Amino acid sequence: MKITILNGSPRMGGNTEIMADAFLEEAQKKGHDVVKINVGQMDVIGCMACESCFANDGVCVIEDDMTEVMTRLDETDLVVLASPIYWFDITAQLKAVIDRLYARAIKGFHIKESILLLDAMSDGVFNAATTWYKDVTDYVHWTDRGIICVPGMEAKGTMAEHPALEEVRDLAASL
Repeated sequence: MKITILNGSPRMGGNTEIMADAFLEEAQKKGHDVVKINVGQMDVIGCMACESCFANDGVCVIEDDMTEVMTRLDETDLVVLASPIYWFDITAQLKAVIDRLYARAIKGFHIKESILLLDAMSDGVFNAATTWYKDVTDYVHWTDRGIICVPGMEAKGTMAEHPALEEVRDLAASL
């Protein structure tokens, strides 16, 4: 299976990337083709709603790093959305990528399944992101393979010692 992890964190080596890397390593052990894309480090602007993509077989007129992301997603069976919670939701960087998937509204998606990995400093801040994710997966008919929310990420690297990291590995191993 082709799996793409979209790491929405702008912080390299942080808790979200630790979680994404653990998932990647475990899924690769199972023989899956796994790529992590650090969208938090990429130049992806938001959708302009010009709908040019509708007339051009899903090709967006914006020339930025989304072309690289879309090329991989067009072959992806399962997408993993990984993000820290910023003000009760996923990062703006990951949201820009998701919004640009609008270009596939006419053409359709190769993606059939998805997973959501979230982390935050506080507990009780995940509802907006998980509700949004469930609505998206329902709308585009992706099978939700799991949601993992990890609170208590008070400092960079805290994830490396958190017991939830084993839950992330177990989810990847279950694929």
